[in-house]
Amino acid sequence: MGEKLICNNKKAYHDYFVEEKYEAGMVLTGTEVKSLRMGKANLNDAFVQIKSGEAYLNNLHISPYEFGNRENHDPDRLRKLLMHKKEIVKLFSKIREQGYTVIPLRLYFKNGMVKAEIGLAKGKKLYDKREDMKRKDHKREVEQAMKAGRKV
Repeated sequence: MGEKLICNNKKAYHDYFVEEKYEAGMVLTGTEVKSLRMGKANLNDAFVQIKSGEAYLNNLHISPYEFGNRENHDPDRLRKLLMHKKEIVKLFSKIREQGYTVIPLRLYFKNGMVKAEIGLAKGKKLYDKREDMKRKDHKREVEQAMKAGRKV
């Protein structure tokens, strides 16, 4: 079985330099998993927080399950990430450094389990974003020119 993408954080690569990536499991309720199977999640503004040696995912919005009863989940609750202790300690030591943060990059199903790919990231400055946009525009122009069969 492969991976099935639930959602990804497109703004992450625009706003941050992602230096390292980690895979983490999540502690979820049944209605959250059912809602994720329908693709009802939003990673915008989500971040990882480390408290007392455990990693938690904040601001991940999983919409309530449509066919759930009164036992439905809270859409914006704090969700625990399942990671190795060494990885959590490494992330915590990096977060204490200036400018580092941990953000979720994507959510996906892997062998029936919900996984979160999180990244250790450093914030981009405005001039870095402009440079990336220039590079993408130039690459797009080159590809269009090659497609049309003319020289750049």
